[in-house]
Formats: sequence, structure tokens, C-alpha cells
Amino acid sequence: MVYITADIGINHNGSLGTAMKLISAAKGAGCNAVKFQKRDPDISVPLAQRTKIRETPWGQLTYIEYKRRMEFGQSEYDAIARECSDLKIDFFASAWDIPSAKFLEQYNMPYLKIPSAVATDEPFLHWVAKSQAFDKVMLSTGMCTQDDVDSAIKILGKPIVMHCTSTYPCPHDEINLRYMLELRRLYPDLQIGYSGHETGLATTVAAVALGAQYIERHITLNRASWGSDHAASIEPSGFVRLVKDARAVEASLGDGFKKVEPGEYQKIQSLKGSDYARKIV
Repeated sequence: MVYITADIGINHNGSLGTAMKLISAAKGAGCNAVKFQKRDPDISVPLAQRTKIRETPWGQLTYIEYKRRMEFGQSEYDAIARECSDLKIDFFASAWDIPSAKFLEQYNMPYLKIPSAVATDEPFLHWVAKSQAFDKVMLSTGMCTQDDVDSAIKILGKPIVMHCTSTYPCPHDEINLRYMLELRRLYPDLQIGYSGHETGLATTVAAVALGAQYIERHITLNRASWGSDHAASIEPSGFVRLVKDARAVEASLGDGFKKVEPGEYQKIQSLKGSDYARKIV
């Protein structure tokens, strides 16, 4: 079954209450999991960006102050873990640096996500490869060359490889869904998925038809909300449709072999006759 993740990321805008509403919406839509982001701004924010002034819901802040405001810590993650356990929905996160990955080790997550921004950070990848705390590692491939992808896979071993284009929102002519077919050719033993940042649902459903085993899209309560990711996100009602359509396509794929399906037998009797029907039973 395709594993569908509602990526909350930082769409909570620093509010635990908003995060809880998004978890509930993801569960109600039938998602398998929710995902968050964890980073240490003092490590992950580039030096040139730190002192830039940004308009935020808390007024004008430097970029690094804004990033610190957006981070959840121990108490918030403890509450998220309890809520997801109560609702019986998986919860995991992407880590942007080693301290953040170490922080996430305590939560017995099914996955650790390597975001596209650090998919070429080899010291970080080597640390993740040695960690025994996560069942599986997801590798996002946005902003990467094929050489970058090959190098990351070599370090990580057998990650789940998520095709991704890191444009928010992503225009359709940059999505390149057929790259999943190339990944399957290059790495037949690996699981392949799709992490989308486009508007609309059709392309994500098409990724399922192309064999994606994992699907990830951002979720928001309101696409017009303040923040960089909301415009490339899906509202709860859209997630309900996405899950429904993805499951329908998944069920429709079949095994690829031509045969007379059970529902056709009555038609065979009426249109081809009993003698023909007896031959194929």
C-alpha cells in the first residue's frame, strides 16, 4: 500500500495548537503519517542570511530570530508524540543537522527524512548511516544532480529515494515525474517515492500510477496563511480527495497480466454465450 505522509513541516508557524489541528486533519483524511522539520538555526541558517530583517507574525525579526521562533523543542515534540500515538498515526521528521537528528532519536520514529537542502552534506549523511535509531531513512533529491543522488545513496546504503523538485510552488514543467522510472532502473532494489511541492492533486496521483511507494505533500489549514510553504500545500479537504484518489489509482493498477476479471463473467454469458463461458472458467 502506498504510504501517504502529510508534511506539516513548519506550517504550524510556531503554534502547537495549529500543529495539533493539522495532525487531526491528516488522520481524518486517511494519511499514514505526519512529518515535521527539526533544525538548529545556529547550524543550519547560513551566515549571510542570519542578520537579514524579515516581516513575521511577531513583527520585524532577523532571519535567525525568526527561525528560532519557529522551532519546536522537547515539550512540543513530547506532546506531538503523545497525540500521534493516541490517534494511531505515524509521526516522523526531517533533520537538518546532527544535533537535530540526535534529538529525534528519542522518539522511536519509523523514518528519518534527509531534506534536499542537506542531501549533499556528507558528514551528516555518514552520521545518519551509522545511527541505529531509525528503521529507515528517506532521502529527498531536490536541488541535486544525479551524481549527488548516487553519492548520497552510496553513503546511506538503502534509503527510500524521494523524487523532489525544490521549487515552491513547483511549475508542472519542472516536476519531471518520469525521473522515478529512471530511479527504478538505476536502483531496482530501492523503494522510490515522490515529494511534491506543486499546486493541485493530479500530478501526485499520477506519481502513484508511475509506481511511487511513498507520497508526501505539505498540509496547511489555509493556503493563504503567512509563511513560505503554505502556497505549495494542500488544505484538509484537498488531502481527503488526494488520499481517496491515490487509493483508487493504487487499486486500479492490478498485476499487469491480461485475464478475464470476475465482473466480466455475466457479460460473457450474455454477449458471447454459455459455450464460450465454459471454456474460460
